[in-house]
Amino acid sequence: MNPTDLDHVLTVLGAATWGRDEQSRARVVGALALTVYDGHTRDQGTPYLEHPLAVVTLLRTEIRVSHPETLLLALLHDALEVAPESEALLVQHLGAPFTCRLRAMTADHRLEQRPKAAGDESSWRFKQAALPSEDLLVRLADRLHNLRDVAASPNIDRRRRFLQSLKDFYLPLADAACGLSPHLAAMRALLHTEYVRHQQEVRP
Repeated sequence: MNPTDLDHVLTVLGAATWGRDEQSRARVVGALALTVYDGHTRDQGTPYLEHPLAVVTLLRTEIRVSHPETLLLALLHDALEVAPESEALLVQHLGAPFTCRLRAMTADHRLEQRPKAAGDESSWRFKQAALPSEDLLVRLADRLHNLRDVAASPNIDRRRRFLQSLKDFYLPLADAACGLSPHLAAMRALLHTEYVRHQQEVRP
C-alpha cells in the first residue's frame, strides 16, 4: 500500500465537495490524524490509520453519511485511545467541544493510561450507551469495521471476546437506537447481517 498523505485522507473524506471553511477544517483534522496515528499499528500489523479511514469510507459509501463533522469525528475516533497524550494538541487545533466528544468515545482506562480494571467494562458500556446519535453512529461503524477485520487478528481469544461483546452489548444497543435516525437503522441492519455471516463462516 502506498504511504498515506494528506491528499489521500481528504479524498477518503470526500472533502472536495465541502464548503471552503469545512475544507479548511478537514485539512487540519487530516494533518492531526496523520500525526496522532503515526507509528501505531493494529494487532494484525497494519498501520493504524487504515482503520479510521475504513470507518470513514464505510459511513460515506454504505450508510450515506455526508455531514462533514461526523466524518471528521470518525477519522479521529480512536485518537485518544492510541495517543491520549495528544489531547492538548487536539484541543488547541479543534477546540474543547470536539475533543470532549472524542473523550466520550474513549474508554477511561485508555484516557488514564492504565491497565483495565474491575468495573471498567461496565463504565465503558455506560459511556457508549449515553452517546448522542451521530457519535453513537461512529462508534457502531467502528464496531462494524472491527467485525469485518477481526478474522485477520492473530489473537484468537480477542476474536472470541469481540464477538461475545458484540452479541451481548453492541447488537442490543444498535437495536435500541435504530429508531433515532435512518443512518442508525441502516447501521443496525449491516451489523446484524455481518454478524450472522461471520458466525456462519466460523462454524466447523
